Amino acid sequence: MSTMTMVPLLLYLSFLSFPVFSTAKDFSSSSIYEILRAHGLPMGLLPKGVKDFDIDESGRFQVHLDQACNAKFESQLHYDRNVSGTLSYGQIAALSGVSAQELFLWFPVKGIRVDIPSSGLIYFDVGVVFKQFSLSLFETPLDCMTLMTLLDPTQLGTVFKSQSGMLRNELDWEDFARDVV
Repeated sequence: MSTMTMVPLLLYLSFLSFPVFSTAKDFSSSSIYEILRAHGLPMGLLPKGVKDFDIDESGRFQVHLDQACNAKFESQLHYDRNVSGTLSYGQIAALSGVSAQELFLWFPVKGIRVDIPSSGLIYFDVGVVFKQFSLSLFETPLDCMTLMTLLDPTQLGTVFKSQSGMLRNELDWEDFARDVV
């Protein structure tokens, strides 16, 4: 065999001897914020203090918060106690547990994507439209305020009395927090 035919053969054989690496990453020692960053997303998409989460090889994740809470960006975002979705590079699909406020209405956020990071824009899929935000708003996780920190319970009757003219007997705490804030 000539030297010219041996070189390609040796290169081929040496390539085969390298171990094959899985594309799935081991995220067991990472925080959810590091995982977001590794997927080309800003860390501030989730509020501060998330410690308990699960993620599988397909990117399906679930985040557990102590309580439902709200965070103020350009508009208000509401996080349920459990937030889940499917993570891939530059986007979160099949998102549940996050709502965005537009005027006085709350819309479920179904997905989040960053098309071109250099554009500085991030898009929230709220069903019929994509809400566009500056990517810089989500660079760092924000404090998420629970209902109890948003309202003084002694003022609850006053708030409802001034809004409706009479007191209501039943409250849905989560919806009330969204409307007040």
